Amino acid sequence: PDEVYPCNPSPCGPSSQCREINGQAVCSCVPGFLGSPPACRPECVVSSDCNLNEACSNQKCRDPCPGTCGVGARCQVINHNPICSCPQRFSGDPFIRCTPIPDTPPPTPVNPCQPSPCGPNAQCQVAGDTDTPPPTPVNPCQPSPCGPNAQCQVAGDSPSCSCLPEYNGSPPNCRPECVSNGECASHLACINQKCRDPCPGSCGASAECRVVSHTPNCVCLSGYSGNPFVQCSIQQTPVPMERPTPCIPSPCGANAECREQNRAGSCTCLQDYVGNPYEGCRPECVLNTDCASNKACIRNKCQDPCPGTCGQNADCQVVNHLPSCTCIPEYTGDPFRYCNLLPREPSPTEPGDPCVPSPCGPNSQCRQVNGQAVCSCLPTYNGSPPGCRPECVVSSECPQNRACVNQKCADPCPGTCGLSTRCEVINHSPICSCLPGNMGDPFSRCYPIPPPPSPPPTPTNPCVPSPCGPNSLCQAVGQTPSCSCLTNYMGAPPNCRPECSINSECSSNRACLREKCRDPCPGSCGAGAQCNVINHTP
Repeated sequence: PDEVYPCNPSPCGPSSQCREINGQAVCSCVPGFLGSPPACRPECVVSSDCNLNEACSNQKCRDPCPGTCGVGARCQVINHNPICSCPQRFSGDPFIRCTPIPDTPPPTPVNPCQPSPCGPNAQCQVAGDTDTPPPTPVNPCQPSPCGPNAQCQVAGDSPSCSCLPEYNGSPPNCRPECVSNGECASHLACINQKCRDPCPGSCGASAECRVVSHTPNCVCLSGYSGNPFVQCSIQQTPVPMERPTPCIPSPCGANAECREQNRAGSCTCLQDYVGNPYEGCRPECVLNTDCASNKACIRNKCQDPCPGTCGQNADCQVVNHLPSCTCIPEYTGDPFRYCNLLPREPSPTEPGDPCVPSPCGPNSQCRQVNGQAVCSCLPTYNGSPPGCRPECVVSSECPQNRACVNQKCADPCPGTCGLSTRCEVINHSPICSCLPGNMGDPFSRCYPIPPPPSPPPTPTNPCVPSPCGPNSLCQAVGQTPSCSCLTNYMGAPPNCRPECSINSECSSNRACLREKCRDPCPGSCGAGAQCNVINHTP
């Protein structure tokens, strides 16, 4: 009989590796990836996957401040971005150096009668301030009026503002080349606030990289198979011949799917894509410039960038695709956080609009009813003011069979799997598998399994195929299969499982590490520090 390769093709899914143990395929995530196959994932892909005080660097959530600001400057992380500023009573370029503002002592008045110039038997009186020093010139750049990511230079008696090198726009709205992938071309990704090719270092040996919607997609070279993120090897088995159909090969362009109708291939664009499906479909936008000037390209859609950007009592205006926050009249403060009412003398006036300023908080709307402010959340937001929130931010806020897509709990399957496949959502992730009677890579295409040639009668092996289920071992005892769980797995076939998959399956003083409940403290704290585990976290 033909030799069976349980890891070719790999059943483990993306970002995973397959090892053959006792004739069985054993799957594990590639180093640096979380979860368990077939749902291995990096810690982050974009900064929005991290906490607001962290940024995504090399697929890890890290503090973006170290090494960003100059000497003597302080760094604050606001919405994943490091903001450098000089502390009080310091001035300078916060990206280079902040220096103390010297305390200039008041000039000592000069008495022109000391010593007396009048001679003997005469008295001296000061007729006027003849030696008053000229006033100290005011530096119009202290404090700087230029805003963040800008530099100030004195031109005459006026400040001249310009953006720092490698920043775009004009003060006070200087910004990096990019903050999220949506601000880069579709074949580039936002890496360290620069639009760069994400392919270098992403794929394994004998694999090529193609960038699809800012994400590196690795595929094995022709004639090779395996995990393209680790290593591709020369195919050991012949590729089954394709059965020509109207959709094989597909007559459709990129981002389009083919359906057989009346013995002909009919092409349609995937959901949220537009264009000619026979030439290639495209998202509504890739760059901000693809949208009107009062819209921004957010998740490949032209949308208003204002909601949720500004603080309370602040107005938002979109200028050249970017949201600009300003305090409403008679208010002052940080418009990105909170604007306070300017103090003023009370005066008997008619009662004002209770919705100006709005007391409702972000993501909400205010209506005046009988002289009272009535607050409600904006459409598509849940909760009640001032705690209005989108339906979801991360997939864990959705049911197990849904994922968070565009802040909505939606089915992640459409457009994910290849032809002749089925999609099942497990723990928010779409899992692709070939339909019964098919084989191949379910993420690209599955082929019908050719009927095997009629071999001469051979003794049957009750363990091929294995009746024991995943994570189990089958041994033939006579003509009867004997099933047992693999080492480090619990339960009984066909329900062998690791000790844990998520932290909640462990006691509160343990965390799920490499599918085992372990103490997460070792290596977590610094020298001389004590580590306590609270709710699975050191």
